[in-house]
Amino acid sequence: MTKRLMMIILFWAAAGMPGLAQVAFEDHFVDKAMRVDLYHVGDAKDEIVTIDHIYQEGIWPESRAHLIDPFGYGRYVVEVYDVASNRLIYSRGFDSMFGEYKTTTPALNGIKRVFERSVRIPYPKKPVLFVIEGRDKKNILHPLFSETIDPADYHIIKETTAAGDFIYDARTSGDPHDNVDFVFIAEGYTAEDKDKFKADVDRFTAYLFGIEPYKSGQGKFNVRGIFRPSPERAMDEPRQSVYKKTSLNAAFNAFDLDRYMLIEEDHRMHEIAAQVPYDAIVVLVNSKRYGGGSIGFDYCVTTVDHASSRQVFVHELGHSFAGLADEYYASEVAYNDFYPKGVEPLEPNITALLDPGNVKWKDLLSPGIAVPTEYGKDKIEALQAERQKNQKAQAEEIAQAKQKGWAEAQIKKVEEKYREADKAIAKQIEDVRKQYAHLNDKVGVFEGAGYAAKGLYRPMVLCLMISNKKNEFCLVCQRAIGRMIDYFSGGH
Repeated sequence: MTKRLMMIILFWAAAGMPGLAQVAFEDHFVDKAMRVDLYHVGDAKDEIVTIDHIYQEGIWPESRAHLIDPFGYGRYVVEVYDVASNRLIYSRGFDSMFGEYKTTTPALNGIKRVFERSVRIPYPKKPVLFVIEGRDKKNILHPLFSETIDPADYHIIKETTAAGDFIYDARTSGDPHDNVDFVFIAEGYTAEDKDKFKADVDRFTAYLFGIEPYKSGQGKFNVRGIFRPSPERAMDEPRQSVYKKTSLNAAFNAFDLDRYMLIEEDHRMHEIAAQVPYDAIVVLVNSKRYGGGSIGFDYCVTTVDHASSRQVFVHELGHSFAGLADEYYASEVAYNDFYPKGVEPLEPNITALLDPGNVKWKDLLSPGIAVPTEYGKDKIEALQAERQKNQKAQAEEIAQAKQKGWAEAQIKKVEEKYREADKAIAKQIEDVRKQYAHLNDKVGVFEGAGYAAKGLYRPMVLCLMISNKKNEFCLVCQRAIGRMIDYFSGGH
């Protein structure tokens, strides 16, 4: 086993070497997918991966030309080695719900949990070594699990993928091998909601293809919907004591965050998706509530009937499809040390700026831009803190005045005093923003990203990855998404 692990490390290092010969798909694989359903178990300290079941699925829709992962994204990597030659013949980065859980307070307190994760590989012709590696806090990969898989093993389940669900072909551009295949899965739609689901798929698809780089690349996409009716509408809302019987048991309050919705029925979700060729999964939840979530290189989920649902969808798809990081920082999260200090994040759109002369988006920097880029952040945050302090003081003074039985006219004078102070601060904030408005269309290195106000940086002031109020991605995110589109469509 020690020798085998040494070979894994050597071959992984070789995978990134210039000039490495590409793996020929037809030499090692048949045009089918192998789905490996995993259980991911542990806490912040201990981590175990084990196989539940293995399935044979339909055609392999992902790239057949680039079988070794060219991106280096994801906190985990699946690797496949030909047993006879010890050659690395496939690799792909991914994330998992456990990867997020291990950074939470319960995990740090030693509470172990079990999560599902399905990964797919091309169906091998001969026995292979299936390996899962995970990254440590310095993003260095270490083997977590390995098992030899014989494609002829009778334990591999080869039943039909058809489940009688309604399949909606929303957009067809061509052969799945040569196009990006998105599948929308219905969640919380009852039997009579089938037409609504179709309309929602069309509505979200139209919005997506109005945003770059999806707009320019829309001719490379196939879009399908899978409708499996749920007994009840919407999803679980544990904090509100609302529970609904649905196909995938989607639930808010993921990691005890009320606004965060995820799906723990990962195996079932992939079983439903397997009825069509797919590269990325989108789960649409039939609800008016705001919110959603995603797991990188697995799926994204969003409600459909909130005013901001389409923006949430595109933002979450940025995570799950292209490996983009959140660029916001003034928000509650459940994570502890999600991006350790002194370690460069894997994601293409944020940086720890450990090497200012070689920013990862150096070639896109606006001419003459300062690195890092001053944009009035500290001034605005100080003014916002003063504004919040005044608002708190107003609330306390009015509460005391009412307790003392002050007349309405006296209370209004107090309100007016604070209203004028608030207006003055708001004007100062606006003045600072105007001072730096010329940077709004520039690519620089702006501090505040990845849930951290200090020490992490993003490429532009505004982007869909920082705010749902922005209806476009920054140039760095656009490039990252474009590269993923090219990867899944064979680069055509």
